[in-house]
Amino acid sequence: MNKIYPSAKAALDGLVRDGQLFAVGGFGLCGIPEALIDALRDSGAKNLTVISNNCGVDGFGLGKLLDTRQIKKMISSYVGENKEFERQYLAGELELEFTPQGTLAEKLRAGGAGIPAFFTRTGVGTMVAEGKETREFDGKLYVMERALVPDVSLGKAWKADKSGNLIFRRTARNFNPAAIMAGKVSVVEVEEIVETGTFDPDAVHLPGIYVHRLVLNATPEKRIERRTLREKTAA
Repeated sequence: MNKIYPSAKAALDGLVRDGQLFAVGGFGLCGIPEALIDALRDSGAKNLTVISNNCGVDGFGLGKLLDTRQIKKMISSYVGENKEFERQYLAGELELEFTPQGTLAEKLRAGGAGIPAFFTRTGVGTMVAEGKETREFDGKLYVMERALVPDVSLGKAWKADKSGNLIFRRTARNFNPAAIMAGKVSVVEVEEIVETGTFDPDAVHLPGIYVHRLVLNATPEKRIERRTLREKTAA
């Protein structure tokens, strides 16, 4: 089965529809599938619900989909550094389901592992737990969280072989494995594609069974959100 597509647009052909649930890997601007996000924007799909740690920044990453008003709802754990996100939310134009960061990762991991729900102490006694089932275990209260199973997941890895086995690079791994695992269909953007059998099996971070489509983006932009430098002081 050939998993390699000639472009990000081709990789999304036949997958994208209005009203879908998407998961998108990345943390800030680290490890985001830039080309696939652009292709999703260009598809014109609307009323999307997007699961991602955050929503890019103004004018880049998922922030581009805010500019085009394609996102109806965000399921995320961080809002900072995106003024348009803030503006749309405060104006009632964007729904937001705030989720603690570790809980968000576990909801995706559970979805990929076929676990429909789990209990966690995170959020007990706060607005995070409102409307959710709670249960006591060993004298402590836990809240039940449902797993997330997106219609389509968009991820980013460093290298892939032709079977879709993935290697991530350092902190760019972040939410990507969990997001990719969770998707009913997962599309992954990589910087290099090699022959199957090239990787040492122990070096594979995510098996190709979770990857349905691959696209090569050998020269991603890799923006830095904000660089802060401290002046050197004399010893």
